[in-house]
Amino acid sequence: MDIPITHRLSFKQARLTVLIGFLLGTLFSLAQIAIDYASEDASIDREIRSLLQISHNPASRIAYNIDAELAQELISGLLHSPAVVSARLIDNNDVLLASVSRPLTESPYRMFSDFLFGKSRQFEDALHLDHMPNETIGTLQLEVDTFAFGSHFLQRAEITLLNGFARSLVFAGILMGLFYLTLTKPLTGVIRALSSRDSSSPEQAPLPCPPGHERDEIGVLVQVANQQFENVASEFGRRRDAENRLTEHLNELENVVSARTQELKASNARLSQSNEELQIARSTALDMAHARSAFLAHMSHEIRTPLNGLLGMLALSLDGPLSAEQRQQLSIAHDSGKVLVELLNDILDLSKFDAGQLELERIPFDLATLIEDTATLLSQNAAATVELACLIDPAFPALVLGDPTRVRQIVSNLLSNALKFTRTGRVDLRLGQQGDRVRIEVCDTGIGIAKDAQARIFQPFTQAEAAITRQYGGTGLGLTLTHNLCEAMGSQLNIESTPGVGSRFYADLPLPAHTPATPWPRLKGRVVVVSPLNSGLTELLSRLLPEWGIEYRHFSTPDLHPDTQPDLLITDCLECLVGIRPATRIPILLVTAYGNFMPASQVEALAPLQQQARPLSRAVLHQALSRSLKTDALMPDDLPGSPLVAPHRARILLVEDNPVNQLVAKGMLSKLGCEVVVSSHGGEVLQQLERGRFDLVLMDCNMPVMNGYEATRLIRQSGKWPDLPIIALTANAMPEEREHCRTAGMNDYLAKPFHREELITVLDQWIPVVQTN
Repeated sequence: MDIPITHRLSFKQARLTVLIGFLLGTLFSLAQIAIDYASEDASIDREIRSLLQISHNPASRIAYNIDAELAQELISGLLHSPAVVSARLIDNNDVLLASVSRPLTESPYRMFSDFLFGKSRQFEDALHLDHMPNETIGTLQLEVDTFAFGSHFLQRAEITLLNGFARSLVFAGILMGLFYLTLTKPLTGVIRALSSRDSSSPEQAPLPCPPGHERDEIGVLVQVANQQFENVASEFGRRRDAENRLTEHLNELENVVSARTQELKASNARLSQSNEELQIARSTALDMAHARSAFLAHMSHEIRTPLNGLLGMLALSLDGPLSAEQRQQLSIAHDSGKVLVELLNDILDLSKFDAGQLELERIPFDLATLIEDTATLLSQNAAATVELACLIDPAFPALVLGDPTRVRQIVSNLLSNALKFTRTGRVDLRLGQQGDRVRIEVCDTGIGIAKDAQARIFQPFTQAEAAITRQYGGTGLGLTLTHNLCEAMGSQLNIESTPGVGSRFYADLPLPAHTPATPWPRLKGRVVVVSPLNSGLTELLSRLLPEWGIEYRHFSTPDLHPDTQPDLLITDCLECLVGIRPATRIPILLVTAYGNFMPASQVEALAPLQQQARPLSRAVLHQALSRSLKTDALMPDDLPGSPLVAPHRARILLVEDNPVNQLVAKGMLSKLGCEVVVSSHGGEVLQQLERGRFDLVLMDCNMPVMNGYEATRLIRQSGKWPDLPIIALTANAMPEEREHCRTAGMNDYLAKPFHREELITVLDQWIPVVQTN
């Protein structure tokens, strides 16, 4: 195997050595040339100064005698020097006695000489006599051509560099030969020996070591190669043995695979049969799921239809003249019906969670008012010894973005749970904002929950203990639904509880602000609050009264100072009135539990006295303060969070087959100022529309003869009433029902049983409100 000379190690080493030697030799040569240059540069000045010294005395005598002929001979003699190219002799009167010059020498190397020494140099010698050394009698001027000296310097420098190059070449040749003999030649021999071997043969003879290299790197390389040959031969032997054993195992495996193949065929047959059974079971499960959805939809319709009639009739009855006992009885029945509706909604929502069909709205709504309304509605469930308070941050936004229905369910379930398990103390419903999230917090002083029971209370139909179910009742759905709703909104329901001390439930819901907080009208006056320091009433008033501009003072006992002359006294202590009223006649606002109002005779005896039930909403409190302080403030309907109910002078077609529901809807609409025409089924709708003009159609979906979907399609297909709003009335609360109604051509959706507020919202959206003076 022949290696090109430029690839041999000897050439590479010699090249590197010569390169280093050449660089060092060049540096040394340049140093020598620099020294020679400095010496040559100094010699120019020395030689010319010597020439001037030789010519000084003759030139002085000539200048003294003013002999022009001798002056000419003197400077002509100076011109015989090869370096002098111009000479002039001038007397002390600046008269030129003699002058001579010649051209500069031309040469290709003159450029280098001029660069190093300059093109020419000027010299002057002041002339004087020996006996008059201080009196100048003339000047001898010489111009010297430096090339006469520089040419000799360049020749010496050239010889110096050429000698250095020659020495480097000779040195490189010697080194290359030595490296070849000591390194390249032995390695080439080892390579040829390796190349000539048969790589397929497991037996390899040892490589011979070049003479004289047994102990250096080449000898070690040969020794390692021979060791590798021995290892390869040993490995070949082991592999031959392994191949023989592998062949035996392959023969055994073929027999095993043949047996296993038969077993797999039998297993595949059984698996195919199992797959068919699974497919049948899957189809059965899907049919059962569809049947469950249909059953839920049917049961929702069947339960909501009588509930709508029940709640509607109770609401209409409450609007009429009733005695206090009758009003209380009907109110209890109406609230109980609402509880049934909430329970039905919880069951349906849980089924939606299981089916993955729960959808969340994102609309602006007044969360603070929703909180207060929910607390007011549930206050009837609070024991008389429990103080219920809504503590809302004064800077809370007027509107937030989210799903008001689901948020109301969360608040209602948490508050109902707290009121159910609290027999005395406080239940606080707190609302605050943290960035784009809203914290809803319910704290109570109830029975509390043990640590090991806190994890399982979020499971459906589960409470902390069986004894709790027997003592307090409940289905165990509320917290489960609340937990699922919080997770669906991208939040989490948290719990902190100590048995016997109370519980704290809170969730940070993603409800970004839509409209900033609306400022309340400012009030003027002085108010004194008589209530325990740790009461919810004290905390509520300490937040709101300073914000509204009212001077506020608090007392824990009714022992008022004689100098205390407030404009209004607020208290939640019935016993305190006995000690307060004889001492002063200031107006009193008494805050009591739901249904615990004082009789009219006692109110007259303690007049002027107002009574308000807990929890105090901001609107109710502001109105009571406005009246008591005689401040020109807004009425309740104009306060923030209180919707304005205005009459709707509209003609409405009600399509409903259930007589009770007809009476309910007609009664609600009539109280809102609407003229109502009733049809019993969808087949009469087109005839009624042909007879007169209607502003809106309330269409029941499930009716005999023709259902609401078909009737709506016929109205839309006729093209005669393209802008007529058609609102679906349905007791089916399943999520697909809303889309079913929109597909049929209906504009909106109202689920039974509906409240008057929901009906007003629909009318406000689709019918212009008639403003009255």
